[in-house]
Amino acid sequence: MRIAYLDCFSGISGDMFLGALVDAGVSPKLLENTVAALDVGARLEISRVTRGGISATKVDVYANGEKDLPREVFWEQQEHAHEHEHERVWRRGYAPSKTGPSPVTTRHGRGLPEIRAIIERAAINSTAKATAIRIFEALAEAEAEIHDTSVDQVHFHEVGSVDAMVDIVCAAVGAESLAVEEWVCSPLNVGGGTVRCAHGTLPVPAPATLKLLQNAPVYSSGPQVELVTPTGAAIVKTLCSRFAPFPAMKIEKAGYGAGTRDFPEHPNLVRLTIGEAAPTDEVTTSPSTSGDRIAVLEANLDDLSPQVLAYAMERLLAEGALDVFSVPVQMKKSRPGALLTVLAKMEDADRLSKLIFTETTTLGVRRREEQRQTLSRRWETVDTTWGPVRIKIANMNGTVSNYAPEYEDCRSLAEAQHVPLRTVMQEAIQQYLRSERKA
Repeated sequence: MRIAYLDCFSGISGDMFLGALVDAGVSPKLLENTVAALDVGARLEISRVTRGGISATKVDVYANGEKDLPREVFWEQQEHAHEHEHERVWRRGYAPSKTGPSPVTTRHGRGLPEIRAIIERAAINSTAKATAIRIFEALAEAEAEIHDTSVDQVHFHEVGSVDAMVDIVCAAVGAESLAVEEWVCSPLNVGGGTVRCAHGTLPVPAPATLKLLQNAPVYSSGPQVELVTPTGAAIVKTLCSRFAPFPAMKIEKAGYGAGTRDFPEHPNLVRLTIGEAAPTDEVTTSPSTSGDRIAVLEANLDDLSPQVLAYAMERLLAEGALDVFSVPVQMKKSRPGALLTVLAKMEDADRLSKLIFTETTTLGVRRREEQRQTLSRRWETVDTTWGPVRIKIANMNGTVSNYAPEYEDCRSLAEAQHVPLRTVMQEAIQQYLRSERKA
């Protein structure tokens, strides 16, 4: 399976994503033709720059002659009299970060229906059109919820709508051209500090960005500025199927997309890596250790049958829990009970919490985030007297630190051949050690 991985160690914006696409091999002409097909008075300027000493592609969008400058995002609420009713309109405006917000033009901005119509009539790939519309809808839905209004009442400032359309539609077309079957994203560095808005100063991430990144793993590091923009968040939310550390793959190519600012702390880049997903029997992580954030779910149980608890634990594992275990505890009034603990991926925490409520008698589930460090691992298959057995091998800095035969393989052979389980496991280990000595 062909996969793409986004490293968002310096956040992500629409123009950074476009730069990474071009740097990874997407034809600049394809993006330029896409902009022309939109027919909204925009053009692209594509150049080579360096960020932190790393060469990258920078994509600038010119909308009605205006360059896509470093900017703050703000929304202005206006009242428009229409006979006996008022319409609330939030319009997106831009201003250079050092000068503060500039006045929003009085021209009515573009709403989602108008933007959708522009994308629909453009002469571009139909699948890319659908993707672009989904990205824009995600952005509009987040803004509508933040401002307690309907999606159709969200209006983008005239220049802002052109800039966002170019970023989003080119992102969809470029991504489609890569023929990637799965997009995976790293945890996102959202930056920090504050942004100036029409109604005051707000902390980073901006409200719409925060809404779009719900259930995504995020952190704050480096410069105290906004690193993930609403457009970047909407692209990630729509394209990426999961958030994870760098996946196992045979790397084909990589590209770097540059942000406008050049930070002294770290390269202001997003990295796009494309390749073929590695088979499950090959190395699944780097030769050393890797870390990721996981959710730890806990519940105290003192009125649940052990049989039901065992069933609940099996269900949790079957539904994707990373690990499930219970330990005996003494509850209030000296009642014996059990502490159920579930380790889960961040994106699975809500679903597995509901399963705990469904399958046990608990009235509450505690949740916390923890950093997990894991050894890299790989599988090898050895032949025993009774059949093949997989061996799980753990590595630390390229050195084997542990190995063990797969229990289910050994159990199946022991039951089928009527031999003791430990005999099968011992021979599997001996065969593995023999193969290592020969190697």
